[in-house]
Amino acid sequence: MKTYKPNEIKNIALVGSAGSGKTTLAEAMMYEGGVIPRRGSISAKNTSSDYRPVEQEYGSSVFPAVLYTEWKEHKLNFIDTPGADDFVGGVISALNVVDTGVMVINAVRGIEVGTEIISRHAKRLNKPLIFVINQVDHEKANFDHAVEQAKAAFGSKVVLVQYPVNPGIGFNRVIDVLKMEMYQWKPEGGKPDVLPIPKEEEEKANELHNALIEAAAENDEGLMELFFDKGSLTEDEMRAGIRKGLIARDMFPVFCVSAEKDMCVRRFMEFVINVAPSAGSMPPSITEDGDEVPYDEKGPTSLYMFNTTVEPHLGEVIYFKVASGTVHEGDDLYNATNDAKERISTLYAVAGKNRTKVTEMMAGDIGATVKLKNTNNGDTLNEKDVHYKFGKIQYPNPRFRTAVKAVNTSDEEKLAEVLQRIHQEDPTFLVEYSKELKQMIISGQGEFHLNTMKWRIEHNDKLEIEFYPPRIPYRETITKYAYADYRHKKQSGGAGQFGEVHLVIEPYTEGMPAPTMYKINGVDSKISVKDTEVVELPWGGKLVFYNCIVGGVIDARFMPAILKGIMEKMEEGPLTGSYARDIRVSVYDGKMHPVDSNEISFKLAGRHAFSTAFKQASPKILEPIYDVEVLVPDEYMGDVMGDLQTRRAIIMGMEADSGFQKLMAKVPLKEMQRYSTALSSITGGRASFTMNFSGYEKVPSEVQDELLKTYQEEKEEDE
Repeated sequence: MKTYKPNEIKNIALVGSAGSGKTTLAEAMMYEGGVIPRRGSISAKNTSSDYRPVEQEYGSSVFPAVLYTEWKEHKLNFIDTPGADDFVGGVISALNVVDTGVMVINAVRGIEVGTEIISRHAKRLNKPLIFVINQVDHEKANFDHAVEQAKAAFGSKVVLVQYPVNPGIGFNRVIDVLKMEMYQWKPEGGKPDVLPIPKEEEEKANELHNALIEAAAENDEGLMELFFDKGSLTEDEMRAGIRKGLIARDMFPVFCVSAEKDMCVRRFMEFVINVAPSAGSMPPSITEDGDEVPYDEKGPTSLYMFNTTVEPHLGEVIYFKVASGTVHEGDDLYNATNDAKERISTLYAVAGKNRTKVTEMMAGDIGATVKLKNTNNGDTLNEKDVHYKFGKIQYPNPRFRTAVKAVNTSDEEKLAEVLQRIHQEDPTFLVEYSKELKQMIISGQGEFHLNTMKWRIEHNDKLEIEFYPPRIPYRETITKYAYADYRHKKQSGGAGQFGEVHLVIEPYTEGMPAPTMYKINGVDSKISVKDTEVVELPWGGKLVFYNCIVGGVIDARFMPAILKGIMEKMEEGPLTGSYARDIRVSVYDGKMHPVDSNEISFKLAGRHAFSTAFKQASPKILEPIYDVEVLVPDEYMGDVMGDLQTRRAIIMGMEADSGFQKLMAKVPLKEMQRYSTALSSITGGRASFTMNFSGYEKVPSEVQDELLKTYQEEKEEDE
């Protein structure tokens, strides 16, 4: 394979909803470029990108697959991404490193929720989009309706480059309004016959041709002047205008294909080569320090690592984009994150399960290497004395969580290793051992996401595991002030133990003034604050600790021990064992013994006094609340809203959003368990949602009673 320069490299991501035909299109593109001798199919389980056992089992993409083809003296790198929203991490990884997104749309289903979600990621990352309406040969294909939906969602920037003459069964003809030609295919597809546009199509073709010219001219003042002078543009002039419109996201060109029959795939590839921006024409990459790094093959060598897989016989394969310079086999590079030195032992150009060894790659190219020891996704590798560092990829927050354990307890350590490896491959899959909940918690984008991971662990790693409901990270607090005292006294020969603590606790709110007076035993008592310690709690909220001792009844050296005892109860709240928060404590009196008082005595006295006061201060359990946004088609709005209300949701509002309805609500985390599955069931998989932590709020009294009862039963069982 030749070494391609930045202006000879085109990087695209095939994105779109599940079932749109991205993998089939990828097969046709590789076949046309001669990278594979024949096209594989999903049904035959022999495609280049869906080659992993779990993908063949499910019949759909789970991981992003890096692929390439060579076409007209160019290298076309493309990434086939998963369509299911549960695997959106692969889409985001791909869009971060390519220069253009290709949105594949099912001609039967048109614009789907997944299309809208992916387009938002493309917009956030400022990536150009080309629309490819696939499966126009399907008996229920409706190309015109799909275009109407696209225009409703994306506006007048959606401009046709092609349209099918005879969509549906028997499809074999397309009119290209850029080249003003008709293409006609034989049943086997491939290279078409190029024919004049039929008389009956001339009016429609001319109208669309003029619309395309106007759209191309809008992005270049010079072209606009030419258009006004001549009333038309040449094909090359149109290409230049379309390229500018693409880069500025002011134009979304529309193509139509039958990927399964390999019809119009060659023309689409030709358009990508001729019009889509090359790596060398894209704006420079920006480092975390704000430095611009152009795609220059003569610049300092720098690689950005964006994806990792674990392959049989190869081990960990890490995929990169050459951000600058030229990388050679055998180069020593340095990790900008941890300063580790890495040897690039092997370079691969990747076509899914097939890999071609190369000796070098230039700026803008995408490849893979193996045997890196201290490099992960999101890291930057540079040549010596170069300090570029590109930002980490930002992934969405998880939407589904469960507790997991190995069926055989002796496999727990191995399970932890496997889970960490899966996280390396899929950064949207999160794993942590929660000290608070005493559970191994895994989180992902949905139940299907985690069930897929379970399948892999049980079939690939031969580990039996089970999911079980995760505990909810409740918090405890108080709603009024209370006071208590406790004397710890122990005498058993030799040195004794003595410590007495009197304290007041009350709810803490930000900005409240320091205490000056408390009513204790029915008497107003003045308080004088000698010292204040504010503890920012790791689990959120604060503990404010006041030393209000007068007359030296408790020596100052024992105050840290009292605070330590209180913190122990804050870490294991008196109600349900959950963390406590937002409380302030004033220690105002006590006693000590000149011989028997020590730190342990005051720690225990403080702990017991705090626990007693806590239970008298109208304690409340707080639950985590999440902001939930649901993107749903109009016809399912009522059902989705009704389901949310059964989950104790507070509906905050709704608004139209690109042909869909966006429903906004606040929902307790406890009620969101398995919500992704329920939403999919209600809407036939046509809705999606996001959830972000909002804060903690008091649970209703009936829920608190249930939690207290459950906690008491669990304690009795443990005893």
